[in-house]
Amino acid sequence: MMMAEEMDQFQLLEQKIDGLLELVGSLRKEKSALAEKTQIQEERLRDLAEEVETLKTARDKARQRILTLLDKIEKVEI
Repeated sequence: MMMAEEMDQFQLLEQKIDGLLELVGSLRKEKSALAEKTQIQEERLRDLAEEVETLKTARDKARQRILTLLDKIEKVEI
């Protein structure tokens, strides 16, 4: 009887180890997928930051041109 109980405990231990190994494998895959998604989002964020800078530069140029035109208009009215 003792031998059967020991075998059952070994089988239970083996099942738990197999379950843990499956969980570790699954977590590694999930970690890899999340790392890839993070990299994609970081690249997207960099692209958006560059776009914001480009738009700010364009806005500043437009503002400067408007100020120049307003200055010209003021000079004509004098």
